[in-house]
Amino acid sequence: MLITLPRLVGVTSSVVVLSGFATTMALIAAIGAQNAFVLRQGIRGEHVLAVVTLCTVSDLVLIFAGIAGFGALIAAHPDLVTVARYGGVLFLIGYGLLAARRAFTPTTLTPTEAAPARLAGVLATCLALTFLNPHVYLDTVILLGALANEHRDGRWLFGVGAVAASAVWFTGLGFGARRLRGFFAAPRTWRLLDGVIAAMMLGLGAALALG
Repeated sequence: MLITLPRLVGVTSSVVVLSGFATTMALIAAIGAQNAFVLRQGIRGEHVLAVVTLCTVSDLVLIFAGIAGFGALIAAHPDLVTVARYGGVLFLIGYGLLAARRAFTPTTLTPTEAAPARLAGVLATCLALTFLNPHVYLDTVILLGALANEHRDGRWLFGVGAVAASAVWFTGLGFGARRLRGFFAAPRTWRLLDGVIAAMMLGLGAALALG
């Protein structure tokens, strides 16, 4: 049976989209500062939709910027990454210290006792965790941009798959975390989570500073 040209093009396009989806999912699934923040917001049930949307849109901007050639600009001017690096160090250490303080403050551990954070503050934190992380430029902009451009005319299809992976991941992480709310009803569990987040943030900040 002969395979018609339109069908062959459709299969090729699907492969490119799936390639972008799988590559991005592999990169984004690593537990980092941004994922830890989304997880915590999901468990608290606080501004989850806004956080998930902001993370997805941020990835869309970064991925499409990489495909459009912004990754080459960053590679040619590494000082831009250096600025993000030291800004990220300061922010991660500061956020880690705040998480450590929460871990030692029992009255702010349960969702019912803690006053809800304002949307503006939550979104500002989310933006800082996203754009002050130098790895986001190395992985999302430069690496994904280079991989997408290997597909030439199909590079934007690769980008569509990459953005779809980001949307699926953050939606699952943010809204799926609600299933853990019963487990986090005890202050001791919140203390453990914030302790882990504090150690992670401080560790990432130290790694950036020393790297």
